[in-house]
Amino acid sequence: MRQHDTLFIGGEWVAPAGTGTIDVISPHTEELVGRVPDGTPEDMERAIAAARQAFDHGPWPRLSFAERAEVLGRLAAIYNERQAEMAQLITEEMGSPITFSNLAQAPQPLGMLQYYAELGKTFVQEEQRPGLFGPITVRREPVGVVAAVVPWNVPQFVTMTKLAPALLAGCTIVLKPAPETPLDAYLLAEWAVEAGLPAGVLNIVAAGRETGEHLISHPGVDKVAFTGSTAAGRRIAAICGEQLKRVSLELGGKSAAIILDDADLASSMGMLAIASLMNNGQACVAQTRILASQSRYDEVVEAVAGMVNSQPVGDPADPSTGIGPLVAKRQQDRVEAYIKIGMEEGAKVVTGGLDRPYDRGWYVSPTVFAGVTNDMRIAREEIFGPVLAVIPYDDEADAIRIANDSDYGLAGTVWTADTEHGMDVARQVRTGTYGVNCFMLESNAPFGGYKASGIGRELGPEGLSGYLEYKTIARLG
Repeated sequence: MRQHDTLFIGGEWVAPAGTGTIDVISPHTEELVGRVPDGTPEDMERAIAAARQAFDHGPWPRLSFAERAEVLGRLAAIYNERQAEMAQLITEEMGSPITFSNLAQAPQPLGMLQYYAELGKTFVQEEQRPGLFGPITVRREPVGVVAAVVPWNVPQFVTMTKLAPALLAGCTIVLKPAPETPLDAYLLAEWAVEAGLPAGVLNIVAAGRETGEHLISHPGVDKVAFTGSTAAGRRIAAICGEQLKRVSLELGGKSAAIILDDADLASSMGMLAIASLMNNGQACVAQTRILASQSRYDEVVEAVAGMVNSQPVGDPADPSTGIGPLVAKRQQDRVEAYIKIGMEEGAKVVTGGLDRPYDRGWYVSPTVFAGVTNDMRIAREEIFGPVLAVIPYDDEADAIRIANDSDYGLAGTVWTADTEHGMDVARQVRTGTYGVNCFMLESNAPFGGYKASGIGRELGPEGLSGYLEYKTIARLG
C-alpha cells in the first residue's frame, strides 16, 4: 500500500492540519491500495499563501519564458524516464486498462510538457506595434495564482493541460487532485522537486468538495482551471463570475460518431473502439452516440455490438484487457441505473445489460442499445461508462442535425471513405474537437467545448493564452 502522511506545500512535505485521511481503493479488487491526508480549509490557506508568496515575491514569474521552459524540459526528461511507473500507478488507483495507461494516461501528459518546453524557447514576452502617436508595447504577463481542480478519470492528462501552460506563463499553482486519484499527484511532486521547480510554485492538497470550494472562492486565487462535470462547472462559474475571477472550464460531453453509408465498417470499428470505449468509457470525449443511416442501421448495430464484445473485460493490469472496472461503487451504480433507464425508455439491449461480469470489483457489462431516439435520456445525458446508443438517421443532413441536437459540444467523429467529404461534415458539427476516421487530441492544438461542454480552450498556444494577461504600454518620444 502507498502511504502518504504529508502534503506538498511551499516546496516541502508538511504535516496536515487535520487528522482525516482519504482511502484509495482498487476498483478491481476493492482493496485498499493507498492513503493520503484529507486536506482541510486550513491546509488550503497554507497552500494558497505559499503560491501567493512565490508569485508576488519569488523568482518564477520574473524568469524569461526560455528560462521557465528549461525547467519544464528537465521535468519532461524525468517524466520520460519514469512514465511507465506513472502509467502503472494510474491503472492501480482508478482501473484504467494498462494498455490505455501506456498509450495515453502517461505519454500524453509527457507530450504536453515537451510541447510547452519547446514553445517557451521562442515565445516572445513583449511585442512592438506602431501606434498613432508613438510605439506600442504589448506585454504578456502571468495571470497569477491558479487553482487547478482535476477529476479522477485521466488525472495526469488533465493536470498537465493546466500545469504545463500555467508554469510556462509564470503562474504559481495550487493543485487539488480528486479524492479517488491522489497518488499520481504525489509522484508528480517528487519529479517537480527533482527538476528544480522553485518552492511554492506547485502546491498539492488532495481534498473533497468543501475544501475544494474554499480554494475556488479564495480571494488569493487569480484564476480557476477546472475539469469535471457540467453541474460542478456551473457552480464554479457562478463563484468566479461573482468575484470577476478568471476561469476556464472543460466539462462534459455526449459526442456523436456519424457513420456515413460509404464507411468501411470493418476498418472503422477498430478506431471507434478507442473513440467510444477509451478508459472504460470514462472519458468526456467518448463517442457514445453512434449515428447510422436507416439503410445500414442493422448492419452498423451488429458491427458495433461485435466491436464491444471483442473487448476483453477484466483485470486492468492485464495487457490483454480492453475494458476494466469503473472507478467507484457509486459510478457502477450510476451506469447501471442508466442501463435500466434505457430499457425503461424502450431501447433494445443488443449486448450487455445489467448482469455484472464479475462478483468482485466495480465492473459493469459493456452495453449497446439499439432503437434509440435522440430524445431518450441515454442519448442526452452523460453516462460516463461503457454504454453506447445507436441512433438512426434519414440522410446526412439529419445526421448532422442529430449530432448538433445536444446540450454538449465537446467532441465528435465522422466515418467515411471520402475524407474530403468528411471534412465538410466536420465543419458543420458544433463541437470543439473533431476527427475524420479517427479521434485524437494534439498538444499543439486547442481543446475545449461548445455550449455546456465548457468555457475556454486548453493545449496549443491558445492554452497558454489562458494563463496570460495582456498589457498595452503606449509611449511618446
